[in-house]
Amino acid sequence: MIIPVILSGGAGTRLWPLSRELYPKQFLPLTGERSLLQQTIVRVHGLANVAPPLVMCNEEHRFLVAEQLREIGVTGAQILLEPVGRNTAPAVALAALRLQSAGDDPLLLVLPSDHVIVDTAAFRAAVTAGGAAAAGGALVTFGVLPTRPETGYGYIRAGDPVDAQGPARRVQAFVEKPDADRAAAYVASGDYLWNGGMFLFSASAYLAELERHAPAILAACRAACDGISADLDFVRVRREPFLDAPSDSIDYAVMEHTDRAVVVPLDAGWSDVGSWDALLEVQAADARGNVISGDVLAQDVDDSLIRAESRLVAALGIKNHIIVETADAVLVADRSRAQDVKRLVERLKAERRDEPLVHRQVFRPWGSYEGLVLTERFQVKRIVVKPGASLSLQMHHHRAEHWVVVKGTARVTCGAEVKLLAEDESTYIPIGTTHRLENPGRIPLEIIEVQSGSYLGEDDIVRFEDNYGRSGE
Repeated sequence: MIIPVILSGGAGTRLWPLSRELYPKQFLPLTGERSLLQQTIVRVHGLANVAPPLVMCNEEHRFLVAEQLREIGVTGAQILLEPVGRNTAPAVALAALRLQSAGDDPLLLVLPSDHVIVDTAAFRAAVTAGGAAAAGGALVTFGVLPTRPETGYGYIRAGDPVDAQGPARRVQAFVEKPDADRAAAYVASGDYLWNGGMFLFSASAYLAELERHAPAILAACRAACDGISADLDFVRVRREPFLDAPSDSIDYAVMEHTDRAVVVPLDAGWSDVGSWDALLEVQAADARGNVISGDVLAQDVDDSLIRAESRLVAALGIKNHIIVETADAVLVADRSRAQDVKRLVERLKAERRDEPLVHRQVFRPWGSYEGLVLTERFQVKRIVVKPGASLSLQMHHHRAEHWVVVKGTARVTCGAEVKLLAEDESTYIPIGTTHRLENPGRIPLEIIEVQSGSYLGEDDIVRFEDNYGRSGE
């Protein structure tokens, strides 16, 4: 049996301002109606003998993962929460230990959640081809056939075929990111493949090689899994033991040292979507080489990506540009500098700005809220609550709230009083009053909330009851 292990811990800073830490690129519909995470999970559905996935993510993203799985009808999945980020080797160790706990030894198909693969059939064929080697104890990686000399990727040097019938080849070496001349030589030789960070191996084979080559990682992960617990849809390990796990990738910890590494070539239109320029390359362009989405007016524009999220963007007489507009930030960059967007994000973080962290629209397990106006003494939000969902029973020390229902029906708890509000009706929540907002209806509830007070931070909240496992202040 194959169990997909989906790694969903990245931040995608090079795709700012669309990708933010609390809503990174794997949750965004960058190349279609589905997010990259959803595309990754749907891609494995056609494989033979495949089980529901196990998704690795952090605490902040857990409800996003659960909601995106629900949207595509995935049932039976496990969502395993990493206490802290420790790179891929410890993350996959947690997954392997969890999946072995039932007494089975499944094959783990380890996939990043934020890559694009155009040819799904070719991807599935490569996984099937690697299955026999993995079932025999090999640690299989999938090497992407290079389409150009690329200095931004690591490479895999492929050796002799594993057998005469299949495409799998033994791994001779993993190579760091080369300079331009070496990259050109690698591509010309035909023996080098891009390292796409995708793997297939049995849980026992991976753990055995981890014990040989990185025993400290395995020991910390075993200790973290001692006392593993379930919380709603989520699986938690112990935080303190996991903090002792060295941070390392599968490549460095295991694959570069093992004598069981095998590579299967993958020619499926792969991209790690590592920058806006890379996203432009994997999407269909118009006659002038542009990829345009949203409300955009372009005149005499060539070879550019322009994306408008919330308003009109007009571009005139430009070439080789990246323009990305969101409700609270606009990026304008030369395509040749697309990789440097990460440096802008680092500057914003150093200045302690919110733009690298959150969008104006923030998603919660019950729905979302969007900041419309923010001043020193008041702010205005648009709140959307999903049918049947409710916010926590809570109170605030420093702010009062006024709610106006603009769509749907609200059930409001305010102190000891519970009442229903229809459209165009409103209510007032005084400072220090226990309250709750619920949607008892069948359509989304939308309200406008006006907060007023001396402090308007999201951390001014005391929860008394919550349907989503959140508690405290």
